[in-house]
Amino acid sequence: MEPDRTLDCGNAGTVMRLLSGVLASTPHRAVLTGDASLSVRPMERVAEPLRAMGATISTVDGHAPVAIEGGRLRGITCRPPVPSAQVKGAVLLAGLEADGVTVVREASATRDHTERALAALGAPVEIDATGVSVSRFQPEGFSGRCPGDPSSAAFLIAAAALTGSELTITGVGLNPSRRHFVDVMGRMGIGIRTRTEREELGEPVGDIHVTAVGTIVPVRVPKEEVPLVIDEIPVLALVATRANGESRFEGAHELRLKEADRLTGVARGVEDLGGGATVDGEDLVIGGGGLTGGLAHAHGDHRLAMAFTVGALAASGPCEVDGIEAAEVSFPGFVLLMARLGAHLEATHP
Repeated sequence: MEPDRTLDCGNAGTVMRLLSGVLASTPHRAVLTGDASLSVRPMERVAEPLRAMGATISTVDGHAPVAIEGGRLRGITCRPPVPSAQVKGAVLLAGLEADGVTVVREASATRDHTERALAALGAPVEIDATGVSVSRFQPEGFSGRCPGDPSSAAFLIAAAALTGSELTITGVGLNPSRRHFVDVMGRMGIGIRTRTEREELGEPVGDIHVTAVGTIVPVRVPKEEVPLVIDEIPVLALVATRANGESRFEGAHELRLKEADRLTGVARGVEDLGGGATVDGEDLVIGGGGLTGGLAHAHGDHRLAMAFTVGALAASGPCEVDGIEAAEVSFPGFVLLMARLGAHLEATHP
């Protein structure tokens, strides 16, 4: 059935891109829109391969609203110029209704939720070192439980590490392509143990335990790793402010295309909180040595809001985060949970 109104994706870029793949094969017209933040994010990167498969898609100067007229699709081999799990997922979902085989080959590995779910449901998915392919498939009904979001858990892990606390988080998704930030934190000297307890639609689920931390070690994250920690870089950067030396996140230009320009936003926020940070070309450089306090602006970005809040826990002076309410976008109750865990937070009013 054709939608009788515009489909509002809110702040969810993943929803807009994956839904584009689903709608590309339907014999209807639909329009996807979002909030002000989502409406400036690039959408041609998913529209182009779906057009190549046979869908009619238009954007407004490369952004939402996205108008889609689906139809009969054909399989293609897609090589995204920018590694993107959202683009890969959209193309694979469209491939479930396409004639022939649909293949996605990426220059760097990205998160693999879509192919895991499809394989768990019985779809003809093939995965090798160079990419993933799928062909026509109609799943039957199924049930499953969504595990806790590992990217949200990263903020709690960082809070424990920065305050020298121990913490166990249960029921977290432990997909290897989503928990790479755990490896990076391990290189920073943070003690983390994971335990897988079950699987949900191909996704391992379990617990994360953080042990007390001593010295934070500087870290280098090369550009090949960035797609695997793209959502966690803000909080990793704030952890790195406590390191005893310079940390570098290389080739992180994709951070400019999130809800806000996170590359510049993180650097400015760290500086505003009394730390050292610069943007060197496409690299984010964190000077280490700690934060002394100040006022940081979240710019309406949920991950910046939470990262600055977590970083402030280890500052030597008082800190204020302007726009903390943005955390509700992806982590409802974040402020209340932080308070329950022992953080001293106070609401300020103009």
